[in-house]
Amino acid sequence: MTETVQKIKELDGKQLYFSFLAGAQRIFEQQKLLNKINVFPVADADTGTNLASTMRSIMDAIIPTDNLKQTAVALADAALIGARGNSGIIFAQFLYGFSNEINPDEALTVKSFAESVKKAVAYAYDAIANPVEGTMLTVIKDWAEYIYILKDTFDDFTRLLVEAYIRALESLASTTGKLEVLARAHVVDAGAKGFVFWLEGFRDFFTMGAEKAMRRQVPVAGEADEAIEMPHDEINFRFCTEALISGTDMDKHKIRNFIQHCGDSLVVAGSPQKIRVHIHTDFPAEVFSQLQQFGSITYQKVDDMVMQNEIQFNRKFNVALVTDSSCDLPKDLIDQFQIHVVPLSVHFGETYFLDRLTINPPQFYAMQEKSDVNASSAQPASKEFQNKFEYLSTHYDSIVGIHLSQALSGTYSSSEKGSKDVITRTGKQINIINSGTLTGGLGLLVYRAAKALEEGVSHDELLKLIEEWKTKSIVRVSITTLKYIVRSGRVSPFKSFVAKMLDLKPVIAIDDEGKASLFSKSFSEKGSMKKVMQSITRHTKGKKVWEYAITHANNPATAQWYATQMELLTGKKPLFIDHASPALVANTGPGVGCVSLMLE
Repeated sequence: MTETVQKIKELDGKQLYFSFLAGAQRIFEQQKLLNKINVFPVADADTGTNLASTMRSIMDAIIPTDNLKQTAVALADAALIGARGNSGIIFAQFLYGFSNEINPDEALTVKSFAESVKKAVAYAYDAIANPVEGTMLTVIKDWAEYIYILKDTFDDFTRLLVEAYIRALESLASTTGKLEVLARAHVVDAGAKGFVFWLEGFRDFFTMGAEKAMRRQVPVAGEADEAIEMPHDEINFRFCTEALISGTDMDKHKIRNFIQHCGDSLVVAGSPQKIRVHIHTDFPAEVFSQLQQFGSITYQKVDDMVMQNEIQFNRKFNVALVTDSSCDLPKDLIDQFQIHVVPLSVHFGETYFLDRLTINPPQFYAMQEKSDVNASSAQPASKEFQNKFEYLSTHYDSIVGIHLSQALSGTYSSSEKGSKDVITRTGKQINIINSGTLTGGLGLLVYRAAKALEEGVSHDELLKLIEEWKTKSIVRVSITTLKYIVRSGRVSPFKSFVAKMLDLKPVIAIDDEGKASLFSKSFSEKGSMKKVMQSITRHTKGKKVWEYAITHANNPATAQWYATQMELLTGKKPLFIDHASPALVANTGPGVGCVSLMLE
């Protein structure tokens, strides 16, 4: 017996919302496939993750109402706020155009729907500095134009969307022949395919009903096991950089013209009050510096496309190693071992930066010296970790996260929270570890974990080794003033008071609980430095040092002194000497010198 398909002549807000969710469900199911076929504009293998994240942000933010206009505007606004990647922002701009063109005083019939989606295409094209055919844009345009043609043939949405979906499939198939990079890889455009997956769910809501359309399918195609000949084209610009700007009377064309010299793949979408910017660039800090004059930057994202390309084509391990920017490992070691870093943020009042991405240590020192506002730091949101784990789960068998001491920051808890939903959805093993340390101590722990993966240890073996190595970590820090670290709440205010009254230079240790402990003091910075070395000498007597590292806050002379003393003690040079993370220095102040080591 054939199921009767309900005829729907008008759409209300709740129907629009739930049909949208049915489309989002198809994106979730197929994100691994979309990542695998992602070759344009850059083969960074994240289109599926970006579209899924965009959809999830909408689902998390919207409460549907019967009012069609209100729901459409809310969908578009949530999409703009949560959009990630080129395709996500284009889709958000298309939704914005659709919501803007809906007449609030009329019912949404097939005819008015067709007129709104056709006009929305222009919004999507207008957002892109250099529109390219053979992408999501083409499929959106072809689908919308066919909807417009059919508006006088059908008067119900079910038949309309069934017929238009066929046209979208034809348009999708044609993308391979329109872009040479797609033809070489024998794939369709990933963003375009993502849009067609969304249309499939959108259509199914009307043909199957809400319950069946929303039922989670077995993602057969999403497993993406088929062999695909992926191109290894040179990446012109390293960082996929995104910003959300809030303001008044902002002109997206002016913004686009102002920053288009910074890179390529420029998309500027949104309204005069809220604008989303996407650009591929080598200089994210410069982009954000220029965008600040147009409004308040309320969201930043910087993805390393070279790293993404490497794990797609030249992945070294089956276990992904994740940490945060407080680990202070130099970039060459991060790149060498394909370590994935989620940045903390650094704040000067209402202005914020991504640690080591949109602000580097020298820039931070200059701002800290000139600013009337005290710098502060903040942990990454759990959503940032969720997005990272979602992406990595499509490329790795499992994930290990090693983070800044839980006693000093909420970063570990944020990462653990971000992992839970990904574990549930993907079934992947994700373990989050509280390192109990920071700066070079965390860097050494992550580095040793990477070396172990290189030697072939398994996920579970690595977890046991990390717990053992944590007990062999020693971190000692000389600080020129306690003002910053007390303000951050990292040491006892009473101990600080005593030290300040005597004008002493403190020495900080990271204790067994991962807390910062004031364990010694001196009348001079040099005296504190000697106390650091005395402590290290006692703790290493009769033991072999595996590796050590020196980090500092704009104090290269102290760093070099420590390096010389440690080389005399151990007979080896430091693994690295580097600036400490600005997110850490915001809580310790300038002049800090730190020795971190790990025993054999």
